[in-house]
Amino acid sequence: MASSVREKIVNAALDRFHVLGFNACSVQNIVEQAGVPKGSFYNYFKSKELLALEVLGIYAQGVRTEMLADASIAPMDRLRGQFAFMAASYKGYGYGTGCLFETLATEASDQTPLIRNAVAQLFDHWTGLAATAIRDGQAAGDIHGHIDPERTARFLINSWQGAVVRMKVTNDNGPLEDFFAVGLAPLQRGT
Repeated sequence: MASSVREKIVNAALDRFHVLGFNACSVQNIVEQAGVPKGSFYNYFKSKELLALEVLGIYAQGVRTEMLADASIAPMDRLRGQFAFMAASYKGYGYGTGCLFETLATEASDQTPLIRNAVAQLFDHWTGLAATAIRDGQAAGDIHGHIDPERTARFLINSWQGAVVRMKVTNDNGPLEDFFAVGLAPLQRGT
């Protein structure tokens, strides 16, 4: 029973942070969504910030960044596939919510160094995996060899986050399509 209450809180926080954002989401919003008494929250988490760290870890697993390191998939397919997976998840929310990394980075990083550092580490990890896919593509001759893999990976992640912000404003997938056409497609040789 105890672990299911904790799990309910974490799942509710993931949903509420997505829908309401971090700052607008209160502990009360989370426990109401979870269907548990408010006191239960504090049995498992000392603060909303510590809960956010756990939620970030779960979200990071869910966005499938690890597929960028899957050598059984062609490098450009890894890059396209990982971003396409995220785009499909945004579609499921009607394009009104974006990447939880972006939400927590923009809302909580100034006030909460713990969250800022966690998000920075997640961005660095994601960027490193994207750089690996780019290097693998260069070695296979599928991705232009003259580009710097690390800088290009940072550019892709930064561009993606900007496209996600714009997607939330336009409430459609146009900015994501722009990312695929202008940010990703030119990497491939022969384009």
